[in-house]
Amino acid sequence: VDGDLDVLAVFDKPDPLDGPYFEETIYVTPSRLDDIALNAVISTTDVACRALGLREGPVHAEVRFTAEGPGAPRVVLLEVAARSIGGLCSRVLRFGAGISLEELILRHSLGLDTADLLRADGAGGVMMLPIPRSGVLTSVEGTEEASAVDGVVGLEITAPIGRTILALPEGGTYLGFLFARGDTPEQVEATLREAHEALTFTIVDEAEPEPGAGSSEDVPPGTSSTEVMIDRTERRGAGKVVTAS
Repeated sequence: VDGDLDVLAVFDKPDPLDGPYFEETIYVTPSRLDDIALNAVISTTDVACRALGLREGPVHAEVRFTAEGPGAPRVVLLEVAARSIGGLCSRVLRFGAGISLEELILRHSLGLDTADLLRADGAGGVMMLPIPRSGVLTSVEGTEEASAVDGVVGLEITAPIGRTILALPEGGTYLGFLFARGDTPEQVEATLREAHEALTFTIVDEAEPEPGAGSSEDVPPGTSSTEVMIDRTERRGAGKVVTAS
């Protein structure tokens, strides 16, 4: 606003995001960083925005930081862009009397007063449901159980049933989005993980077309003679995945 960075929310990413590539899974706000670390993150972002000449409108920034002894941590800027948060993640945020982030941005662009539209109390979070393996998504089970977990406020499966989905590094989408609210960030994170555990995704290998046949999209998804239940909780509290070969 007029060249000054007005921070609406800072999200923590509690899962270890190790390379060479990784899926982002959980965002939780407010941040659990202490004041020193949080101020260092905001200050670094502010300097970057000024250097790029960003003066009005939404800003999305991502940083990593390392604690190297006492004092402020070393903050590394990964991204800063003149855009809002991506996907459906903005649904976590509410301002004033239930105003969405998108409406807040539009109000600002129209010159309307937004100073009194403070972010709603409490904590919120979103899990971007990761794709565990490539194949054809044939079913999703446990949506009612996941939605019934205390604190869950929304669940959207965005991957279409019967279509091929690609895991990283070839893919770049998610199975869907899971939303939760609570009193504390710790509570929200636990809610998201519990709800994810209730979901079961069935993914089968894509059928190979017979010689002279059309593309694999013209062939019904392959069937399975064996099914293996994989519990991926060791990696990041992920839901169960039924695979078929």
